[in-house]
Amino acid sequence: MDATSQQEKSDSGRKQLILNVPRRTLVVLCGPAGSGKTTFAKALINEYATEGLRETTNISSDFCRGLICDDENNQQVSAEAFILFYDIIGKRMQQGVFTIADSTALQVRTRSELLDIAHLHQYNTCILVFNTSVQSCIQRDAERTRSVGEQVVRYHSDLLLQALLAVPQEGWNQFYLVDEEMQGAVLRFM
Repeated sequence: MDATSQQEKSDSGRKQLILNVPRRTLVVLCGPAGSGKTTFAKALINEYATEGLRETTNISSDFCRGLICDDENNQQVSAEAFILFYDIIGKRMQQGVFTIADSTALQVRTRSELLDIAHLHQYNTCILVFNTSVQSCIQRDAERTRSVGEQVVRYHSDLLLQALLAVPQEGWNQFYLVDEEMQGAVLRFM
């Protein structure tokens, strides 16, 4: 699918993304640190709690690092954290539940692993690429408790440019660009 997203105006006049997905969908959030991925996921979960979304719907690679060593920023446990991240996502798919994968997903190998898990469990795949300016990401990162720093954000932004070229050819069922103007999403289960 191309990146032409369905959008509508919210009551406040800001754009919202319209996600029409089956319940058996893996939504992958892809973008630099500070691009708004986790904030987006939390807002979606809060908005659609009556549809069954819970905090546990969002599987975060940072949270997996924290489970391993009590420090979500500890990059030394990233390999173990991603094993746990993929394992939890796979176990959720065995249960047939809607799942959000919250990592940067800027590396091809991460996206490929998520696609493989989804295909194994016959899940629909939807990737949201957060196309947020490097300046906004740096500013947001500086305001966070768990800042990764400007150098990392700039590195992520370079990887985003590569991801924007690669993602359309990777075989995702749905692909949407989320820009800085979007206020949130309308989620419709098919």
